[in-house]
Amino acid sequence: MTDTRIDPPVTADERTMLRAWLDWHRETLAVKCEGLTEEQLRLRSVPPSSMSLLGLVRHMADVERSWFRRRLNGEDLDGIYYSDDDPDGEFDNVDTASAEEAFATWREEIKHARAAEAACADLDVIARTPTRDGRHNSLRWIMCHMIEEYARHNGHADLLRERIDGVTGE
Repeated sequence: MTDTRIDPPVTADERTMLRAWLDWHRETLAVKCEGLTEEQLRLRSVPPSSMSLLGLVRHMADVERSWFRRRLNGEDLDGIYYSDDDPDGEFDNVDTASAEEAFATWREEIKHARAAEAACADLDVIARTPTRDGRHNSLRWIMCHMIEEYARHNGHADLLRERIDGVTGE
């Protein structure tokens, strides 16, 4: 696998550090998927889970959209791959899904997320749309949560990749 990640700086201001770690984790997911066929990207973990690498990419596209566009910016957008009627659609509906489309959509949502974050004056900016439990999270919280979300799913991706072809790594 070609590792295109840029190591986060060891010293930096808080916002630079959060951006760097989030980008590092975004690229880690891409590295875990590199060089695989669509069929390999669709391979499920273990029953009853419907998790696959392609499902993780689709899920993270929706997560990027949800936190940066829907919550932070207050945009009225539906989920990309899931709905109220199909809450796990990003994972369940990969059998005929296009990997090319999923990766393009994910990259586009990252682009929107970066723009939304950059438009904020500082990390104390409060999201316009509350969470389901009524909280209005700060940009700082969103950035930390996104790092956590990617880190958790990159662990899943590592196990999925190892199952597919034995490749491991950080």
